Amino acid sequence: MNLYAAYASNLDPAKMKERAPHSPVTGTGWLSGWRLTFGGENFGWDGALATIVPYPAGRVYVMLYHIDRYDLERLDVWEGADTGLYTRIRVRLSTLDGDVLAWTYVLDAYEGGLPSARHLADIADGAEKAGAPSDYVADLRARPTA
Repeated sequence: MNLYAAYASNLDPAKMKERAPHSPVTGTGWLSGWRLTFGGENFGWDGALATIVPYPAGRVYVMLYHIDRYDLERLDVWEGADTGLYTRIRVRLSTLDGDVLAWTYVLDAYEGGLPSARHLADIADGAEKAGAPSDYVADLRARPTA
């Protein structure tokens, strides 16, 4: 069975390779019905943390990885799913090759707060490098920061 992981806030394959060394990039896609937001600022050391929340009119650009079971367990620890900070869920996303079911992580905290300028810049830079449309990247860069 193929396992996939989708990331909206970590679109940099080099950073992902540190966290999941056995899980190659398989492409990009869109997660419809969700939006990228921030929350849990009391848990972050550098502003609010990135997450996605359901939003009928929303679309989030994601990087898709073919995930190894060992790496999935490592990601659970990295994302704090083992402590309850984030919850791993399955989502359906659209790629050029069709729809794919993938794991992703959602913050288990209230939405709200502002990300640090550095955190938001990392997300926007990663989206740009991953080939996200220029208007999507511009919208990321225009968001307010702490």
